[in-house]
Amino acid sequence: HRLAQEAGMAHMPEVGIYHSNEVNAFATGPSKKRSLVAVSSGLLEEMDRDAVEGIIGHEIAHIVNGDMVTMTLLQGVVNTFVVFLSRIAAWAASRFVKEELAPIVHIIAIIVFQIVFSILGSLVVFAFSRHREFHADRGGAILAGKDKMIHALELLQRYKDRVTEEKQTSVATLKISGKRGIALFSTHPDLGDRIRRLQES
Repeated sequence: HRLAQEAGMAHMPEVGIYHSNEVNAFATGPSKKRSLVAVSSGLLEEMDRDAVEGIIGHEIAHIVNGDMVTMTLLQGVVNTFVVFLSRIAAWAASRFVKEELAPIVHIIAIIVFQIVFSILGSLVVFAFSRHREFHADRGGAILAGKDKMIHALELLQRYKDRVTEEKQTSVATLKISGKRGIALFSTHPDLGDRIRRLQES
C-alpha cells in the first residue's frame, strides 16, 4: 500500500500469493485501477523483507508504466502484420509458378511465411520485454530504494534455476525473472546486466 501511494496510484493493486517453489513475482491487469501484484510462496520463504520490497516496487513500476497493456497491444500489432505480410508474400510467390500450381504454392507459402514472420515478430516482442524490465528495475529502485532493488536482483540470481516458465507460459513475460536461453529469444535480460545497470545509474 505504501509503495502504491508513493507511485501515485489512486487504487492499490490487489495482492496475491501463488503456491510455487519458484522464487518469482508478476504484475497483471488491464489498467492502474484494476491490477494485481502476485508473488510466489517460494519468494516469500527465501527472501528477506528488503528484497521483497524491491520486488514489489518493480512490479508496481510495471503497472504505473502500463507495461501489461503495451505488451498486449504490441503483440496484437505484430500478429496483424504477420498475417498481412505472409499473405502478400505468398501471393507474390504464387505469381512465379505455373497457373495450375499457384493455389498449392499459395497455401504452402502462407504457412511458411507465417512461421518466418512470427519468429521475426517475436524478436520485436522479446526485445521490448527486455527493455521494459530495465525500466521497471529503475522504477523499483526509485520506489523501494536502489540498494533494496539491487539486493532483490542478487537474490534472484541464486534461485534462477527455480523459474518454471514451461508450466506457466501464459505469464512468463510478466514475471520479474525468466529462464535464460539465446539472448534474442529471452523475455528477460540477464540478471547480471540488470544489476550492473542499476549500480551504474
